[in-house]
Amino acid sequence: MKQPLPHDLLWGLRPEQLPADAPAWARGALAGRVPVVVRRAPAEPGWVAIGVRGEQRGQRFATWMRVADVARHVSPEAVARAGRWRAHHQPHWPAVQALTQLAPLLNEQGMAWGVTGSLGFELASGVAATHPDSDLDLLLRAPYFLSHDRARTLCSLLEGVFARVDVQLETPVGAVALREWAAGNGRVLVKTQAAPLLLADPWSAQGAAA
Repeated sequence: MKQPLPHDLLWGLRPEQLPADAPAWARGALAGRVPVVVRRAPAEPGWVAIGVRGEQRGQRFATWMRVADVARHVSPEAVARAGRWRAHHQPHWPAVQALTQLAPLLNEQGMAWGVTGSLGFELASGVAATHPDSDLDLLLRAPYFLSHDRARTLCSLLEGVFARVDVQLETPVGAVALREWAAGNGRVLVKTQAAPLLLADPWSAQGAAA
């Protein structure tokens, strides 16, 4: 199968495959067959770095999973295409309203986009993870250079929405906040697989400052 990417959701990790120091809540979550979330961290060949989410906000456990054990794989883009927020049990929650408002606008932009964070997890898994104050987390695939002007145009879509919206540009190097790149203030923080870097060009790792 294709190597999972950060924010992808994976099913197939079993409680007994967790390391001995894993907390009880993480084992309980996997017993309930919830997915794990691919995180940005180095991994050995054939493995992927993942995080287990618990019911409480602070419950996150970082570990690794064999790619061969993945039984189901859902990307943020697949969550967006499925459109399940249209039947969300709380359609008036700000994050859900914001997604309803932004989805058609993003579809017009010609960029692949997806839903991440708590709402993406809930829409893909059916496991309750959001609350009335939840942010809306989105990603935009940006395989090629995106100008500051283009980034500012994308930011303008976020004006007047119903919730706090965090949009990450996913470049070949890593992830950068859309608003930070749109500001055009020199180097920006890029989250890479190895470590965060300060880069003038998030599409090139040259000239990095750790």
